[in-house]
Amino acid sequence: MVVKSELKLIKSLQQKKCRNEHGLFVIEGKKAVEELLNFGVKVYGVYVSNVNLDVLHTKTINVSQKELQQMSALKNPNGVLGVFYTLAPVSVNFNDWILVLDGVQDPGNLGTIIRLCDWFGIKNIVCSNETVDCYNPKVLQATMGSIARINITYTDLELFLGATSLPIFGSFMNGTSVYTNQMPKSGILVMGNEGKGISAEVKNLCSHQISIPQYGKETTESLNVGTATAILLNELRRI
Repeated sequence: MVVKSELKLIKSLQQKKCRNEHGLFVIEGKKAVEELLNFGVKVYGVYVSNVNLDVLHTKTINVSQKELQQMSALKNPNGVLGVFYTLAPVSVNFNDWILVLDGVQDPGNLGTIIRLCDWFGIKNIVCSNETVDCYNPKVLQATMGSIARINITYTDLELFLGATSLPIFGSFMNGTSVYTNQMPKSGILVMGNEGKGISAEVKNLCSHQISIPQYGKETTESLNVGTATAILLNELRRI
């Protein structure tokens, strides 16, 4: 049985200010929780209702479906909820490609992008302070556990980009085709906000403006930022 104060704490972690205050986050789902346990992310507690975990842990607690419902952000909890300590960012590795996100707001998009970086072996994501919190429950649902393997930093992008000697490739609708650019083995790829794109301040720091050419009739305004990121990361790794 979980005490009332613990239920209250876990429920409060749906809010960013509480996650920051306690240094904890919640992730739900058997696969995602097991991913973080396997990776060795420090765990506060794993709460299970009628589900057997493949990874045994001393902090696994059996709870009722009612208790799980009280602590879950989901309408229909799927039986496993993990509370973990937030991961401390480490120094950014400048020897490979770095993905920079300028004001990405949709949690599903950020979660997808984190998972894409895991797939393509991009170890570092640098986010503007306006980008959605990577520990937002909806972001974590979309990462499927990939959050554990990606180093995510939030910072002032103007300062970060202004201090690097790496080439900076910004994704723009009217840039030169990524398929005709000679892409280096390392650099920085900048992706912008879903509606506004890359901010003017960050645009001024981009040494190259690239785009994904449109082959169909010009009826689609733009690509989803997650889809565009997938195409560009694939091209970087293909080269």
